[in-house]
Amino acid sequence: MVEFKAVINDVQAGKSFNVEVAGHHANSLLGRNIGEEIDGIFVGLPGFKLMITGGSDKDGVPMRKDLPGQRRRKILLSESLGFHPKYGGERRRKTLCGNQVSPDIIQVNMKVTQYGSKGLEETLNASEGTEDN
Repeated sequence: MVEFKAVINDVQAGKSFNVEVAGHHANSLLGRNIGEEIDGIFVGLPGFKLMITGGSDKDGVPMRKDLPGQRRRKILLSESLGFHPKYGGERRRKTLCGNQVSPDIIQVNMKVTQYGSKGLEETLNASEGTEDN
């Protein structure tokens, strides 16, 4: 069974929240691309809309938006996501994951694009409180 750690960024409050996603909700994230907007029900936030902004796989290799597919690739990079050179003009071949969520992805980063009736923090605290009882 696939499990993800969803890191949800609340752009209004400037905070991030970690949410475990498992079961059929995690399966519904498979095959989604970076930049796609999804319903918040998949991560336990009904009424919210979330955009996938990135992620990383089981070895910490980051996803990249302009790299199609699910698999890892070695690409030559100048300064950009995944590589920050020490010297001007330096380029290096780095391993990066494609932009599609696959079973190898462990962490999925998201940001809130549309808020529900309650705030994000209130909604997450309410759902955590019901699980503890």
